[in-house]
Amino acid sequence: MHLKIDNVKFGYSSVPVLNDVCLELEGAQFVSIIGPNGVGKSTLIHCINKILSPTGGVVTINGDDVKDIPLKELAKRVGYVPYSSSDSFPLTVVDTVLMGRHPHSKWGSFDNDLKVTDETLELMGIKHLSMRIFNELSAGQVQKVMLARGLVQEPQILLLDEPTSNLDIKHQIEVTKILRNLSHEKEILVIIISHDLNIAAKYADKMILMHDGGIYSVGTPDEVITEENLKVVYGVSSRIIRDKDRPHIILEDSIDLIKEEKYTISAEEGTSAFYEEV
Repeated sequence: MHLKIDNVKFGYSSVPVLNDVCLELEGAQFVSIIGPNGVGKSTLIHCINKILSPTGGVVTINGDDVKDIPLKELAKRVGYVPYSSSDSFPLTVVDTVLMGRHPHSKWGSFDNDLKVTDETLELMGIKHLSMRIFNELSAGQVQKVMLARGLVQEPQILLLDEPTSNLDIKHQIEVTKILRNLSHEKEILVIIISHDLNIAAKYADKMILMHDGGIYSVGTPDEVITEENLKVVYGVSSRIIRDKDRPHIILEDSIDLIKEEKYTISAEEGTSAFYEEV
């Protein structure tokens, strides 16, 4: 799998969003796109999956220009999980996921489509939800169903726009680990947009830091998550520490708070807890 983005530009009316973006990704890996709001992260993945057409430059998959690939063929290569689901029909989970098999559907394929759907539900740990109504699920369950629908396309590339944005911390980590594992086990190029820099740094194989409509830094979490990069792109001061050989960000305000806080909770048996100055 080879994805190449060559001098891609895009703008809405007279407002430029992407400016000469260049990027090459090859092979199965888990890639996280980070950056402040409005820098073009969603626009970039929409140019990859043909939701948007670049106003300049070219996107190629295995050497084929995306604009020349028929939509049904492109859907076999590229899966997409949007920021939020607009599905409101009272479909069961299995029917919702089965919709992702449309690019592969043909006469006599239904049994295989069901088999792939069943295996994917099992893989995602939601087979027990098969006959539940989709729009009655919790946010975490909905996100797993949407991931399953993207996976049953059997894509070479899976794009996800902030897949953990509406989830609590437990489900954020769970979904991120599932995606990281799937990229390696299924040999898929998984690209997600993320705003949680520490979770992204903990699990990503590669990170892409965007700034002012372009790519500011690409590389391993250690290469991208630096105090200087965060200062320039996000305008924040921070300290980078190590957590199991991965960078972990502590913001300057958090550092100051830790330094200023000189109280700890202690308690005696039979009394209420009280604060004792250290």
